Amino acid sequence: MRLLVVTDAWTPQVNGVVRTLQEVVRELARAGHVVRVVHPGLFRGLACPTYPEIRLALFARRGLLAELDDFRPEAIHVATEGPLGLAARSLCRREGLPFTTSFHTRFPEYVRARCGVPESWTYAGLRWFHGAAERVLVATESLARELEGRGFARVVRWSRGVDAELFHPRKRGELGLPRPVHLYVGRLAVEKDVGAFLSQGLPGTKLVVGDGPERAALAQRFPDAVFTGTLRGEELARTYASSDVFVFPSRTDTFGLVLLEALASGLPVAALPVPGPLDVLGDAPVGVLDEDLGRAARAALALEREACRAFALRSSWAACAARLVANLAPLPATRPGRLEAEPLLEAS
Repeated sequence: MRLLVVTDAWTPQVNGVVRTLQEVVRELARAGHVVRVVHPGLFRGLACPTYPEIRLALFARRGLLAELDDFRPEAIHVATEGPLGLAARSLCRREGLPFTTSFHTRFPEYVRARCGVPESWTYAGLRWFHGAAERVLVATESLARELEGRGFARVVRWSRGVDAELFHPRKRGELGLPRPVHLYVGRLAVEKDVGAFLSQGLPGTKLVVGDGPERAALAQRFPDAVFTGTLRGEELARTYASSDVFVFPSRTDTFGLVLLEALASGLPVAALPVPGPLDVLGDAPVGVLDEDLGRAARAALALEREACRAFALRSSWAACAARLVANLAPLPATRPGRLEAEPLLEAS
């Protein structure tokens, strides 16, 4: 299949959406599919307010049409609701082309936290955006139920995976920090509520891996915590495997890929009993969910690291990619309008 993926989230951004799309594209290529990713780096743009590392594409519609004509996709997936996603939605509607979307991020909660905009207003906009899609793909059952309750239609489950070859319980190295090492990995932004972790009275070390607009304020507020900035690849994997417990303070993540990365590394999880951790962990003995994060972290230290690894191995990126393909909306054999008489290329 020839798949066109349109996304406002792509490298050099570091977040769960980018990681998901990168892994899925890699697995699709391994399975023989041909994928073209249309991302902000292909267009003129500007920095997103409060998130300068995120670029927003401008005047993308003509470029998108050129991509469509050149690539001749057999399916279109619009991964995000940003400027590129809006341009792709508009173009597909005008051309009469079916498409799918995915709901990765709780923008209404984030916008309310930053700007005070009522969640109902933003959800109304998202309901309009996704309402034109053939299917809306979401990571968990609880999120699917929530969106259906908010009036979203044609919502289907789209699993997530983990790179179990990179993230594994290697020999635990010394981080040069007092133990136990309580690890957080992720963006440092207001919606992640990292302060809820750093304010806990825990023994040992609070280790923070990641970057974002809240880093300077958090480092000033919590001088005893250790901030490494963004880590990738082997360095990140070694940090997971060498820590003692993974603390996940977010109440708004729709999934939390870092949970699976930690578990695959043999690292037990401490988190809040909210959607995301509840969906990923359930009642498996690989994490402790408690409204008191400090209590959860202390209890998680006693969990078996082997059980964490075994649990994570149940999730794969190959299955995630296959689920996406199964839910795509195939384009018609001939495209209406300017390419009406020209058939799409056959699947590779």
